[in-house]
Amino acid sequence: MSEVSEKELFETMPVPRAVATLAVPTIISQAVTMIYNLADTFFVGQIGNPYMVAAVSLVSPWFNLLTALGNLFGLGGGSLISRMLGRQDHKNVKNVSAFSVWGGAVTTLLFSVLTFAFRTPLLESLGASPDTYEYAESYLNWVVVLGGVPTMLSLTLGHLLRSEGHARPASGGMMFGGILNVALDPVLIFGFQLGVAGAAIATAFSNLASVVFFVIMYARLGERTSVSLFPKYFTFRFTGQIFSVGLVSALATALGNASNMVIVKLSSGYGDIPVAAYGIVKRIDQFPLNVSMGLCQGFMPLVGYNYASGNYKRMRSVSFFSWKAAIIMSACFVACFAIFAPQILHLFIPEAQTSTLGASFLRIACLAVPLTAVNFLISYTLQAMGKGTQSAILTFSRQGLLNIPLLIVMDLTVGLYGMIWTQLLVEVIMLPVSFGMYMHTWRRLKQPQALKDG
Repeated sequence: MSEVSEKELFETMPVPRAVATLAVPTIISQAVTMIYNLADTFFVGQIGNPYMVAAVSLVSPWFNLLTALGNLFGLGGGSLISRMLGRQDHKNVKNVSAFSVWGGAVTTLLFSVLTFAFRTPLLESLGASPDTYEYAESYLNWVVVLGGVPTMLSLTLGHLLRSEGHARPASGGMMFGGILNVALDPVLIFGFQLGVAGAAIATAFSNLASVVFFVIMYARLGERTSVSLFPKYFTFRFTGQIFSVGLVSALATALGNASNMVIVKLSSGYGDIPVAAYGIVKRIDQFPLNVSMGLCQGFMPLVGYNYASGNYKRMRSVSFFSWKAAIIMSACFVACFAIFAPQILHLFIPEAQTSTLGASFLRIACLAVPLTAVNFLISYTLQAMGKGTQSAILTFSRQGLLNIPLLIVMDLTVGLYGMIWTQLLVEVIMLPVSFGMYMHTWRRLKQPQALKDG
């Protein structure tokens, strides 16, 4: 993006159009990414073996920790880059981007090695049974042990591109990997009869292809990007500023996955069928949340840039417009899921017991989606402003203090369905807390501005 168009996008373009320019490509890429995540569950489900579906469900929370690492380095680095651009500080962007890419790659490699070394106790702790263990181990080895670094790098490279306003190529890389995965799944699962391993190989290879796409894209952008992938620019100088925001996103993802691990573990006490049903529902329910996440990642550069440049009025307009858009989109998804839950579940797995149980799960779980979307967007707004502490408080309160303890309490008092209602209960409690934190932060921003105007 040229300097003139960058200035227009971040400073003068009407807010709805500016948000759409960055968010629509990101939402599309998130939707495609979600489709390819659903593809593994969908195509494995067509085999008609609930144990295979349960195995994918068991490993998914651990695989999603790679997203936490991508957010730690990519979203943290991208948020800092947007604020640097708002201050017209282009010189240090190369150092931030090099640290995000190479620091993230080494950290993820260590994560993958440790996962392989401790795979047996890990899978047992995730709830693998004798019927699901072999399938789960195969899936884990491909998507995390061998595919971990490419998965993390594809996320990070996309975040860094988006931070400069290059939303289309950032989304294009994610879409390329997603479409490739959807194409490879049936070929490897059914054509080569690899089953669960075929789904995992498709995921790992698609993320590697996405990384290659991003490297080519950076090479083509040349001087139009301040981001650098060269290790010679690596420095620890900006670690604190990157992690102050990145840790919050990583914490949110990690605690969310911890909650999923808890519910899968608790569900396994009721048998493998509830695990399979919940796993499918979680993938479907994640679709509208990923759309909201695309909106978050789209508006973050706008919020960060205008915060750094002191244009708080435009920053707030961007946030409020995005929140309203998220509520409308989420409400549409809730209506769709509530009406068509049995058909959606039967599409994913024809086995009657699993699909019937999953349909009832989906109708409950989808009720929390609009509130979850708003809570997410408020947290991401604070992150874009560099307010990592405030966002961390919200994240830890939501997932650590409320969600996991309530899951255990609801399981003990209500049973299997109590765990499905927990998310709605958490979001209802957190909504006024999130708004209160945002308004407190906003009032503190206005005070020095009022003194300056006076």
